[in-house]
Amino acid sequence: MTAIYVVVRCWLDPSLPSLRSGAYELLQKIAGTIKYVLPLGFIVFMVLGLMLLGVATPTEAASTGALATLMVTAVYRRLTWKMMKASLIGTLDISIMVFMIIAGSNTFSSLLAFTGATRGLLSVVENLNVAPLVVLIGMQFIVFVMGTFMETISIMMICMPIFMPIVKMLGFDPVWFGVLMLVNFETGFITPPFGMLLFVMKGLPPTCPSRRSAMQRHLSS
Repeated sequence: MTAIYVVVRCWLDPSLPSLRSGAYELLQKIAGTIKYVLPLGFIVFMVLGLMLLGVATPTEAASTGALATLMVTAVYRRLTWKMMKASLIGTLDISIMVFMIIAGSNTFSSLLAFTGATRGLLSVVENLNVAPLVVLIGMQFIVFVMGTFMETISIMMICMPIFMPIVKMLGFDPVWFGVLMLVNFETGFITPPFGMLLFVMKGLPPTCPSRRSAMQRHLSS
């Protein structure tokens, strides 16, 4: 949908920035590929490639990906103490956030189990005269709607302790259900009226020069 929007938008307003580039010689294309594409491909291979080959586990692949990123950064001569400090602080923030999510989710799950809410919810779902697929679609719809105006962490802390027992009771694969949840998270983030990623995408590209000049003429008049 995003690609269709971009094509239609550029077709309606040809003054928007174009991705068309000038003619380049073969050596320039090869040099650009070696300089910009191969390093990124190397990082991707060190993460996904090693997992697909069965050489590394996901945890080990994350370590090799971090090592590959450091190597590429050093090749580009961007590896500085300031960058390392910012990376370590960012990693620490994310790690603390993940551990807090796990702690909050476990606490919420224990509270539901202690109060008997989980057993009651499972009995209600079990007595419904609907197919398990209908229940699954209903859960995904709830996640989709919540994703339009809430962040991923909040949705996970609210929904996962409630949904996972239902998923296990219905016989669905929890990993497969988690993938569906992630897809709905991203879909909800780009869905109006509160699509958060839409605001991010709006703030990233620079203002079109023609539109900026037209706005300046309008203000001056």
